[in-house]
Amino acid sequence: ESRAANASNKEINIQWYIPSLAKPSTGTETKVLMLYAYNTEPVKISNIKISSSMSIFSGHLWIPLARIISLRNKSSDLKQQVEMLMQSSKGLSLARESTHFLEQSGSLKRIPSRKARMSVAKTRLDEKTEEMAKRCLSEVKALLSLAPDTSLPLTEIPFDITLQSLARLEDMFDLANGCIITDKGLFNWILSLL
Repeated sequence: ESRAANASNKEINIQWYIPSLAKPSTGTETKVLMLYAYNTEPVKISNIKISSSMSIFSGHLWIPLARIISLRNKSSDLKQQVEMLMQSSKGLSLARESTHFLEQSGSLKRIPSRKARMSVAKTRLDEKTEEMAKRCLSEVKALLSLAPDTSLPLTEIPFDITLQSLARLEDMFDLANGCIITDKGLFNWILSLL
């Protein structure tokens, strides 16, 4: 029972395996193994020896270590850029609301924090950030897509950009921890690539 699997929603679990640190032969780049498992329906398995679920899938991909590190850095930069956009738009809206409170009551009232809602709120991107997102997501697509014709650059962003989805994307390339993706838009997009 303690080793049972429960997933109340659709999710993708990604883990990384880094083989021994022995140096590769000349001309061979170091690769790491991406292990993934996902379910397409809620799952509750109480006996790990007997599983008849038809909605559980798993697989693996060998991926060059340098590309993983590069994508981790790019996804982190993208998340920071979106955080800055959100902070500047939040600052502008708070300034407008603060002025509004001053005009109406003559005194400044405390405005409740919206941080919890912001993390899952869709972010409006400026042109620079949108291009940055398309480049980063195109690299993810090229890395995970096995068919060469599907590795064309993205012309539009395939899911809503939120801090939560970008944090999951960044965690996806965390070699030490891996991640679990439950965000619907990101889940569907990653699943379409695997």
